[in-house]
Amino acid sequence: MSLSLNQWTTRRWSVAEAVDGCVRHGLEAVGLWREKVAEQGLAESVKLVRAAGLRVSSLCRGGFLTAGGLPGEEGRQAFAAALDDNRRAIDEAAELDAACLVLVVGGLPGVKPGEPLPAGFTRDVGAARERVAEALSVLAPYAGERGVRLALEPLHPIYCPDRAVLSTLGQALDLSLAYPGEQVGVVVDTFHVWWDPRLFDDIARAGDRIASYQVCDYLHPLPADVLLGRGMMGDGVIDFAPITRAVLAAGYTGDIEVEIFNADVWAADPDDVLATMKTRYAEVVL
Repeated sequence: MSLSLNQWTTRRWSVAEAVDGCVRHGLEAVGLWREKVAEQGLAESVKLVRAAGLRVSSLCRGGFLTAGGLPGEEGRQAFAAALDDNRRAIDEAAELDAACLVLVVGGLPGVKPGEPLPAGFTRDVGAARERVAEALSVLAPYAGERGVRLALEPLHPIYCPDRAVLSTLGQALDLSLAYPGEQVGVVVDTFHVWWDPRLFDDIARAGDRIASYQVCDYLHPLPADVLLGRGMMGDGVIDFAPITRAVLAAGYTGDIEVEIFNADVWAADPDDVLATMKTRYAEVVL
């Protein structure tokens, strides 16, 4: 395993700047975001990563598959649009030779991240999960044909309404088992799963289905915008070492990716962030 920078940790950096930063700080891998790749250009991003000799530990993100649960034609169009966007994401991951495409599956149909609840939104969380399964039945074979591994990421339950109706590693794992492991795996992200009483059992059960191991800390108290409640490892409440040991024992040999959403981290000098990240990786995560 080696340390990887998820690009969102140094959000101000372009793909070119993130690649250069990884090289300067001696990292062997980078996790890229589709928005940043689009800004840089897909072909140029591929060229930059390959010229630097870096691995792409993940591409973030696909998903948001639940809007098909909206009624009538609106739902059919939303579902078709989501499938099209995810096919594009799979194609991008293939070009980048990414270890996986992370899927944040989406929340309740009609509920949008960070916005007030709309009138008439769908409260049926079970049906929303069925839409995820339906979409996966289309996307997994498409990904398999292109040599891309989809990685289902369960998110902390606070994000269930608007971002992910998969809240536990066990839920994501159960959904993945309908497909070959090289097509569909799961993400272990410490911020989202540290609290789960079944975590260690499900990590062991996942085994080589673990497609990505992402780390950051869970801050307390959370900020007003809970999306930005991720902190540098050691600044919050998570006990990392047992989780890392469990992921290793399950057979994971990929990169450990640091993914932080935090206004103070984003405002800091990215080179200082990487230096701190390397220190905390050694002292806290391992």
